[in-house]
Amino acid sequence: MPIASEADNRWELYKVLGDRLRLRVLAAAAEEELAIGELAEVLGESQPNISRHVTALRSLGLLTDRKQGTRVLVQVPAALRRDAVVIDALATGRALLEPDGTLERIALIVQRRDALAREFFAREPADSTGEPGSGIAEELPAYLSALSVLMPHRRRAIDAGTGDGRLLDALAPLFDEVIALDREPARLARAERRVAAAGYQNVRLVQADLHEAADTERLRAFGPADVVFASRVLHHAPRPADTVSHVAGLLAPGGALVVLDYVAHDDDQMRDAQADLWLGFTPEELSGFLRDAGLCDVQARDLPAAFRGGGPDRHLTWQVVSGRKPL
Repeated sequence: MPIASEADNRWELYKVLGDRLRLRVLAAAAEEELAIGELAEVLGESQPNISRHVTALRSLGLLTDRKQGTRVLVQVPAALRRDAVVIDALATGRALLEPDGTLERIALIVQRRDALAREFFAREPADSTGEPGSGIAEELPAYLSALSVLMPHRRRAIDAGTGDGRLLDALAPLFDEVIALDREPARLARAERRVAAAGYQNVRLVQADLHEAADTERLRAFGPADVVFASRVLHHAPRPADTVSHVAGLLAPGGALVVLDYVAHDDDQMRDAQADLWLGFTPEELSGFLRDAGLCDVQARDLPAAFRGGGPDRHLTWQVVSGRKPL
């Protein structure tokens, strides 16, 4: 507890405040959190002299400090602003600041800080591509981790058909545990390298064929999932309806299955270029798969072209179909 708030040491408080410059320092620090150098600038004093007076005020808890790199910023604690003596000291100090324009100089300090930020953000970044959304991928995990607190059910997610693991950058920051599945060891190896590079500790990589009921049954040992994502998987599935049924069985009651796939198209080259077994699905087809698997609240929507990235399937229309396992 600072001495300034202890009844037995009130005389120390009066002693420290019996100085004109200290009253000005205190009042200036009450107006704005300021660095020692900034205090010296607005008060027209040398920095060593201001530091000496700040030390005296800080010793009684009248000022608190906070380091920002090489700078030390000081301010008057909110709790002390209710102290009768401090209230009077601040009023007296402010009266000393008003005639010489110190309050205006403090306002200019704040404006100067803002001007530096405005100047920085007004410049075109050196690595900017000029494309909307460029660069967000590197920071996406941080944004998603911040948003995860808004999700009530995020214990476990399954990435059904993880491929090279790019979806893990979205899932790992959101969920406590992520099960990443793929039937091809080579793709799992690529996903493993991504997980290692990102340092994800909550991702488990599992080799499994979601088109096989036996493999899906084996996955139940990991526990029910709050969400199962099947991202561009079904157009490779020999029996898409069966695959939906298998992965829907991995859901916890109330859990959601989210399917990302192509709207039905006629680009037959995708069969050879991407080994697609199916040229997409109509929203009615995908919705029917989910309903037949016992899911409810089924919804379908197309994704904007800007969401499709720059891959070989960017010319196709992508859709998201979701449904929930009944409680």
